[in-house]
Amino acid sequence: MFQLKSGHIEGFESFSQFCSLKEFNTHLELWMLEHKHDFSKGELIGLKRLARFAAKIPGVCNAKIGTILKAIHEEYHDNGISRSTFKRMILKAKEWGILTVYETERKNGSQSSNLYQFNRFPSNEPPKEETMGHPKETNNLFKTEKDQKKRIEEPSPLDHTYVSDRVPQSFVQLVKCFFNNVKTIEEYWKMAKASAYQNLFENDPELTLEVAIDSFKQLIRKLKVSRTVRNPFAYYFGICYNKFCNLFHEKMQEEYELNEKEVVFNLNDIWS
Repeated sequence: MFQLKSGHIEGFESFSQFCSLKEFNTHLELWMLEHKHDFSKGELIGLKRLARFAAKIPGVCNAKIGTILKAIHEEYHDNGISRSTFKRMILKAKEWGILTVYETERKNGSQSSNLYQFNRFPSNEPPKEETMGHPKETNNLFKTEKDQKKRIEEPSPLDHTYVSDRVPQSFVQLVKCFFNNVKTIEEYWKMAKASAYQNLFENDPELTLEVAIDSFKQLIRKLKVSRTVRNPFAYYFGICYNKFCNLFHEKMQEEYELNEKEVVFNLNDIWS
């Protein structure tokens, strides 16, 4: 395993894959939507605490296991998790690609605490324009034959007919018109679900679908009108998030006005 010299957490800033704490939290939410069911309750507690220790440098933690476990025990009033549970969580997180773990050593060569690096949730970027054109000609016939053989052996990308049943068909039918690729379609749906979850609308599938479709149409308009969108998935998530955020505030305002009317009505009953 690759060895690093131990030191202050500020010395590991280059290991962060995130521009901000908000971006780190967004990717962690996406990981949890995909793999939350793969962890036990105790393992989820350990992962959550590890993520909190990775807040100073977004996505990077160099704390000792003992320090993390002590914080968990204090939070749960001495009903924390065991070291073995924490280590099982680390192994699962590594297996699913959520974490990369580096061993660190002291100046004298003895082993120190590990460095935990949270990884970005994988996104399947739409194919770039240059990859969609005709293949370039070559004078190397051996290379051409080899490439052709490789293309024959490699399976073709799966289209919309392979999309999971969890993705609504109306959403699939819209996205396939622009990106007929199973991973791309499912990725956009995950973004919509994540933004709904963050704004407490995860139990409203009809609203989630409506926002997902409207947001995708807005994304396509942006892509057609402007070529300044570097990451369509991140841009789409931002559109969905803002729509859900506005809906959440509208809902809170309606509930506030309703409660206010009920108070006035009750007071009128009392004094009438």
